[in-house]
Amino acid sequence: MPGTVFETGERPRWWFPGNRTCTVTDFSHQPVLLDEVLSAIRPKNGGRYFDGCCGGAGHSVAILEASAPTGFLYACDQDGDAVAAATEDLAQYAGRFELRRLNFSEAVNWVPRGSCDGMLLDLGVSSHQIDTAERGFSFQADGPLDMRMDRRRTRTAADLVNERPPAELARIFWEYGDEHESRRIARAICEERTRYRIESTRQLASLVARISPRHGRRVHPATRVFQALRIAVNDELGALQRGLAGAMNLLRPGGRLAVISFHSLEDRVVKDFMRNECRDYDLPAGAEEDLPHLRIPRAARAVLVHRKPVRPSTGEVESNPRARSAQLRVLEKR
Repeated sequence: MPGTVFETGERPRWWFPGNRTCTVTDFSHQPVLLDEVLSAIRPKNGGRYFDGCCGGAGHSVAILEASAPTGFLYACDQDGDAVAAATEDLAQYAGRFELRRLNFSEAVNWVPRGSCDGMLLDLGVSSHQIDTAERGFSFQADGPLDMRMDRRRTRTAADLVNERPPAELARIFWEYGDEHESRRIARAICEERTRYRIESTRQLASLVARISPRHGRRVHPATRVFQALRIAVNDELGALQRGLAGAMNLLRPGGRLAVISFHSLEDRVVKDFMRNECRDYDLPAGAEEDLPHLRIPRAARAVLVHRKPVRPSTGEVESNPRARSAQLRVLEKR
């Protein structure tokens, strides 16, 4: 039903460890590249749009405002806190949106195919997730080693750290974090967990710092390990690949897909996907190189709106330092 919320699975308040309550008003996520996103997907009266990571609804509200009075928005987020906050922020647009708690990769089973004039995937971790110690995304304050964006998932970062063999932990740290000390860190973790279970963000960050000291580096030694664990816990790259493929089915011809990524792994997946959609040939399954004699001609399915990614202005980075690594890529379906 338009203007309603489905499958939130959350109440307006939650009780966290340490007797701390969190209300929906605590949720904050400053939308990144807002003007650039609106320019990319061109909201208009009567259009239909999709926000696949609605977070605090900053982009969603702007899309609904720009598509007034009859534009319609499908919005979702896998984080129950985000959905609860977005419910409040979007209430004034009742009848013009549908909000669900799910991962954007599942949208193809919900949003009508070929219906969207514009789609947005903002892949960033929200300020709320980073700043809430109980979520376990950051080591700036001690908290449980959780990192689940969707707390209905059963596997946490602590489960990975304490149960996976050293070879698998090293692979996760290397593939998802580009951590050059991946093997040493994995071995140290496995040795440490024989004495006690590693349960907190500070425990893990301190362990990594002992194995790989900062030595004057600006970035904390545990940063790459935490990124890698978060990606693994939430299957972020797998969900992104499925979500991009599904988006092409949901867009109408002339519709645009805008994706904001924040690290090189995400951006590489987005760039490769968009490049493939824009070329006029396929390669046989299993082909290791793009060689002319292997190409199977077909019509291009899309065109790039910008040849290079759009980055935030100096002014935006000054007002929101967490935007500094954002990159926006835009595709238009043929």
